[in-house]
Amino acid sequence: MYVSARSDYALRAMLAVAAASTGGDGGPAGSESPTAPVPAGGSGTSPGSRPGPTGESGPAGGSGPAGGSGPAGGSGPAGGPTAPGGTGGELVKAAALAESQGIPLSFLQGILLDLRRAGLLHSHRGTEGGYALTRPAGEISVGDVLRAVGGSLTTVRGLPAEDAGYHGVATGLRDVWLAVHGAIAVVVDRTTLADLLVRRERSAIG
Repeated sequence: MYVSARSDYALRAMLAVAAASTGGDGGPAGSESPTAPVPAGGSGTSPGSRPGPTGESGPAGGSGPAGGSGPAGGSGPAGGPTAPGGTGGELVKAAALAESQGIPLSFLQGILLDLRRAGLLHSHRGTEGGYALTRPAGEISVGDVLRAVGGSLTTVRGLPAEDAGYHGVATGLRDVWLAVHGAIAVVVDRTTLADLLVRRERSAIG
């Protein structure tokens, strides 16, 4: 498994949005990137349970037009707009995500668009608009995010592992790649954004 900069940035952005939804913040650049994988056994969802796309009709961006239904109503903990979808917290602008995580804004906007198309993020337009999770952080797995921006978790010659074809003496290789794919999926599909945020809180206390 190769974790690209795009996948890493996507996870960091999602964690920053998740932290805002629980009343936290995005932290300094790079602070949301976990230093080690969380052991399997969390409460993540399987890829097949992902809901359909939400808010698809506008370009990505913190304050520009987006696929939301208008300015967010209510107020968050600091008086900002309330996140939609029942996740609580505040909407987070793309520019704020880019600054807090040290991600080029132009690059981040494409990532946010992919996350919206995958149904992982809501976007609300207007001067007080921004991004929020479509469902609680405990229901979005690392695997959901990785697939949203990178496709298959394991690729062989640019193809998903299950599509790799061999013959003759190399026939057994396909089984190896499928086993690798399955082992990776166990970890990333059972590790949620909430698991990673709890890990961060415990590290801060310790």
